[in-house]
Amino acid sequence: MAKSRSYQESLLESLKDPLEAVEYLNAALEEGDPAVFLLALRDVVDSYGGMSKLAASTALNRENLYRMLSTKGNPEFFSLLTVLKAVGFR
Repeated sequence: MAKSRSYQESLLESLKDPLEAVEYLNAALEEGDPAVFLLALRDVVDSYGGMSKLAASTALNRENLYRMLSTKGNPEFFSLLTVLKAVGFR
């Protein structure tokens, strides 16, 4: 019997494709809920290597990144831009 992959594993694999990641983030923006967008951005960050890799490539603290990209996160505009640039978006 073949072992099935979890939804999260499949999602993160698909988000490695930049076009797929952009569409995923755009769909999250269309929801109109900032918490949905932040969770979608967290998925994209996870697909690009996770918070530790993101923290190493930016001047942002890993713990702050976790808080910023949580459902209760409220990132500053500059921090959000820094994260988007780090994963290759503008």
